[in-house]
Amino acid sequence: MPGGECQRKNRVAFGGVGGEPGSMSNARIFRYFKASPEIIRQAGMMYVLHPLSLRKVEDLLHERGIDITHETVRFWRNRFGSIFAAEIRRARVQAMRSFQNRR
Repeated sequence: MPGGECQRKNRVAFGGVGGEPGSMSNARIFRYFKASPEIIRQAGMMYVLHPLSLRKVEDLLHERGIDITHETVRFWRNRFGSIFAAEIRRARVQAMRSFQNRR
């Protein structure tokens, strides 16, 4: 699957971008953090979706110009990990239900 297609599916499955309905970027849970909601979401999804260590997530974000520590990623995982996992579960259930309706 080409990279663009994968990114599009992730955007659709995990709440969209910006002000779309279902997007957590406008949610109040990110209000006390200096980092933007998109960065927190990206770090959290990297850790939740892929079998990466905290330091690997830190390195990948550093390559993209985002300078955070692995402890910050750990804190975000503890704070938002269950929310991201619930979104993933919800998206998978919706996909399975829509697949069954196509028959």
